[in-house]
Amino acid sequence: MSASSLPVLVNSAGGGAAKAGADLPEALVRAFAGAGVAAQVQMLDGAAMAAAIAEAAKVHKRIVVAGGDGTMSGAAQILAGTTTELALLPLGTLNHLARDMGVPADLDAAAMLAVHGRAQAIDLGSVNGRHFVNNASIGLYPFMVKRRDAVRRHRGWPKWLAMLPAAWDAMARFPALRMRVDLGAGLRALRTPLLFIGNNRYAVEGAAMGTRDTVQAGQLWGVAVGRRSRLGTVWGAVLALAGRGAQADDFTVLGDFVAAEVTMNQPMITVAVDGEVTRLPLPLRFAILPGALRVVCPGPADAT
Repeated sequence: MSASSLPVLVNSAGGGAAKAGADLPEALVRAFAGAGVAAQVQMLDGAAMAAAIAEAAKVHKRIVVAGGDGTMSGAAQILAGTTTELALLPLGTLNHLARDMGVPADLDAAAMLAVHGRAQAIDLGSVNGRHFVNNASIGLYPFMVKRRDAVRRHRGWPKWLAMLPAAWDAMARFPALRMRVDLGAGLRALRTPLLFIGNNRYAVEGAAMGTRDTVQAGQLWGVAVGRRSRLGTVWGAVLALAGRGAQADDFTVLGDFVAAEVTMNQPMITVAVDGEVTRLPLPLRFAILPGALRVVCPGPADAT
């Protein structure tokens, strides 16, 4: 892509951005200058990112968004179905989407890709109309995220440390949800402490566990964690929070599908959507949106 300048919108609360500190804006300007463009850097509070992305998308064919998976998920809400190209700078804590798409963690290399890379159309998942780039889940995962974030707000602890009291609380409460799931072949009764729906298939074994080979297969994928011991189940959720997933004998693989409906005997449920906790009405309706978001990544250009 040829451009004299690019907007670079940074979620200053992202894990990597916060760690970089006050030197980050200057480092970004240098990295993009090395790639041949002027960076229009905006350091933003997380709450201001959506408006800034929407405004930049009005006048730029490509925008650079720096942050973690929650930030990229927020960008997807705005850019899905448009021709605006999203370039990722992985400056969050885990950066699952950037990792799965091969975006380099090194700032200079990521800036070079953001400037000169080609955009490909990737899939998005959707739950009740809300898009996700990675996954959505109900049960222990959103419970632990919500508790972890509350501890962080109260005590100022890093995420890994705040997970300890979150895991303790999860062990004490140990919720098991009764639900009915329809993947297109009729209702299936499930009782599980954690239902996980991914945007495309996740690996469940070996060194690649918790990663995806593609986000372009046009499918959702799901697992239901088995109800084992309290410690074993909570540890599986901790691994999920770290992007590693549980062991293969810890869950039931629901397989690939293009739509799903989850019903329960209650009106609302807490859902973690790309790690951000929200309340959604039941039933939960999941769908795959093939090629809905144009993302700059290594590899051949999208043919469309």
